[in-house]
Amino acid sequence: MKKVYVIGTGTNGTGSLTADAAKAIEEAELIIGATRMLKPYTDSGKQLVNEYDPERTADAIRNSSAQTAAVLFSGDISFFSGAKKLLPLIEDTETVVLPGISSFAAFCVKCGMSYEKMKFISLHGSNANIALEVHMNRYCFLLLDNKNTVSSVCTRLLKYGDGFPELRVYAGSELGYETEKIVSGRIPDLIGFKSEPLTVMITENPDYLKYIPSAISDDSFIRTKIPMTKAEVRGCVTASLNIPHDGICWDIGCGTGSVSVEMAYRCPDGTVYSFDKNEEAVMLTCDNTRRFFCDNVKVYSGNCPDCLEEMPAPDAVFIGGSTGKLSEIVSLVYSKNDKAYITATAVSVETLAEATDAFRKAGRECSITQIAVTRMKKVGSYTMPDAMNPVWIISGGKKCSE
Repeated sequence: MKKVYVIGTGTNGTGSLTADAAKAIEEAELIIGATRMLKPYTDSGKQLVNEYDPERTADAIRNSSAQTAAVLFSGDISFFSGAKKLLPLIEDTETVVLPGISSFAAFCVKCGMSYEKMKFISLHGSNANIALEVHMNRYCFLLLDNKNTVSSVCTRLLKYGDGFPELRVYAGSELGYETEKIVSGRIPDLIGFKSEPLTVMITENPDYLKYIPSAISDDSFIRTKIPMTKAEVRGCVTASLNIPHDGICWDIGCGTGSVSVEMAYRCPDGTVYSFDKNEEAVMLTCDNTRRFFCDNVKVYSGNCPDCLEEMPAPDAVFIGGSTGKLSEIVSLVYSKNDKAYITATAVSVETLAEATDAFRKAGRECSITQIAVTRMKKVGSYTMPDAMNPVWIISGGKKCSE
């Protein structure tokens, strides 16, 4: 059986190798890695293979006559590393995994920070949700790439909420190498900064959100004549959906986007897909999601269920408007995810009957709750009750046969 060392080299190759890693590389007959990983071993007399694709790396190990190989990864193999994809492909070898110094550990030391409370985000080949994460965490650590640069990330952050006026940004390129560059400043200071592909970034937000918003005040949203799910109802709806932090949510008939926003805060590592046939509602939802830093919301114009067919399977679905297609929507949701949570609202007995019938046809039990909210308002020198229309909340439950 061949022996393979899977090694994290740290931030600058040989200079940050652990003693165990250096010993393993010395023992190896074959070394595999990206160009900069292999450069220090050009004159070592060992077999070198310039490769970082997991499948081709596994093939190189199998096809080589070498009995001992070292596969080199930058940073730490436990932190957003290609080692995760390689290890299942070399299970037929004796594998020894040796960690290295991670980029976040190295950069935090250079910035004089600790990292135990940081949110880690990789933008390698992904846009991820950064505005919401930066809004909800005091510290975020981001791995950047050719597309997601310091400048582009800062430009993106400026589009959300108030543009993060108190946010401080730290960026480091080519850590540990002679070309290392470290800068810091406010967001506007770093727009235009030319960063290398090997760049990391820390955001420090002293004004970060310390709670998950629920039943946000109606007045906090941008309003038009588009219907809106009121705060008290919205709080009950989102609570009923048991939204996972990395979940997929659908908001059907999104209107002002108020439910989309509260969904988004509950799945910062996930995505909310919002739908409305009214173009004004689509634009309003976009405006409100930007207002509340929710870059994990994607808004679509179209009729449901037609525009839902190609969407990823949801974990949680709110149906605020269905234009008579509620049964078809419920059926489609359960066909995509049999365990999805679905909640609908109704203000008329006809819509209530339609909702209960939709769950019945889907073979589901449903719970029905009516809430009647009365707020107080000033009328002259008096404080008077101001009753709102009662609303039914209908939530799909377990299968009828269970």
